[in-house]
Amino acid sequence: MLAEFLPILLLFVLATAFAGGSLLVSSLVGPRMPNPTKLSAYECGNEPLAEVQSARFPVKFYMVAMLFLIFDIEAVFIFPWAVVFRELGWFGLGQMALFIAILGVAFIYEIGRGGLEWD
Repeated sequence: MLAEFLPILLLFVLATAFAGGSLLVSSLVGPRMPNPTKLSAYECGNEPLAEVQSARFPVKFYMVAMLFLIFDIEAVFIFPWAVVFRELGWFGLGQMALFIAILGVAFIYEIGRGGLEWD
């Protein structure tokens, strides 16, 4: 039984060693010459307009982000499903209908909260 999990354990150890080694090498080799220009805030090449600590994002920002996630997740899962649609049969159709219904509930919530209104 241990032999079945040995490749997974080996991959985990290798990934952890690679991540730790990368951090170690970058801290040893990387340049350490901070100056005011490097330490200043950067916002699309311009000086920042507001203090980040005190600035609050409007709810509209989060609603647009949620709408993006709804459609992004839907697209990511519908394309592979469409490729194997005939192999899945009615069960696959039902599962995708349930998935789209759940995303539809999120979309209806988004509309109810005013996520599509641009004032």
